[in-house]
Amino acid sequence: MEIIGFVASIAIGIALGLIGGGGSILTVPVLVYLFHIDPVLATGYSLFIVGLTSAIGSINYFKKGLVNMKTALVFGIPSIIAVFSTRAFIVPAIPNEVFHFGDVVVTKSLMLMLLFAVLMIAASYSMIKKDKESKQEEPGEQSFNYPLIFVEGLVVGVLTGLVGAGGGFLIIPALVMLSKLPMKEAVGTSLVIIAAKSLIGFFGEGGEGIIDWTFLFKVSAFAIVGIFIGSALSKRINGATLKPAFGWFVLVMGVYIILKETIL
Repeated sequence: MEIIGFVASIAIGIALGLIGGGGSILTVPVLVYLFHIDPVLATGYSLFIVGLTSAIGSINYFKKGLVNMKTALVFGIPSIIAVFSTRAFIVPAIPNEVFHFGDVVVTKSLMLMLLFAVLMIAASYSMIKKDKESKQEEPGEQSFNYPLIFVEGLVVGVLTGLVGAGGGFLIIPALVMLSKLPMKEAVGTSLVIIAAKSLIGFFGEGGEGIIDWTFLFKVSAFAIVGIFIGSALSKRINGATLKPAFGWFVLVMGVYIILKETIL
C-alpha cells in the first residue's frame, strides 16, 4: 500500500504541473487511505507537501516572468493570516467529539474528512465546466477589486487551514476575474500564493503531534518529481483538455469519501 501511496504522490505533482491546480486536492486522501495517517494530522502534513511542491513548481514560472508579485501580495497576505490562524487556533480548539446526531458521534476527524469531500466536489465542478476566460490571454490594464480579493483570500485561507488543500481551483479563477491576469500568469501566481500560505500554515500548527520529517520529505520528493514530469508533459499535452477528465475523477473521489466515512 505504501508503494501505491508513493506512486499516487507522483500523480499529485503531475496534476499540479499539467493543469496548474487541483492536484493538491488528492494529498489528504492519499495520506489517509494509502498511508493510514490520522485525518487531522494528514491536513497538516498536506500543507507541507503542497507548499513545498508548489514552491518548486513556481520556479519555472518565475523564470518565464509569469508571476505577478503585486497580485500575490494583495491576495496572499489575508490568505496567509487566515491559514496561520486556522492551524494555530481554530483546528486545536475543535473538540474530538464535535456533536451527536442521534446515536452517531461526529468526531473532529469525520467532520474534517466530510468538509474535505465537499471541497473536492466543488473543485471537480470548477474543473469540469468549460473555461470562458481562457480565451483572453492578452493582459489588459490590471485592476484590483480589493474587498472581494480580501474576502476570497480569507475564505481560501480558512479552508486551506482546515482541510490542507492548496485551493488552486479557487485561487486561479479569482486571479483571472478579480485581478484581470492572463491564465498562465494566474497559474504561476497561484503557485506562489499556495506555497507561501501552505508552508506558513504548516508552521502555525501549534505543536500538535509528532512530525515524521523523514516521511514528509519522502512524499514531497515524489510529488516534486511529479510536478517536473507534469511541467514537461504540458509542453506536449494541452492540460485544459485533461482538466475535465481529472475533474470527474475528483468528483468520484469526493463522493467515495462521503460514502466511506458515513455508510461503508
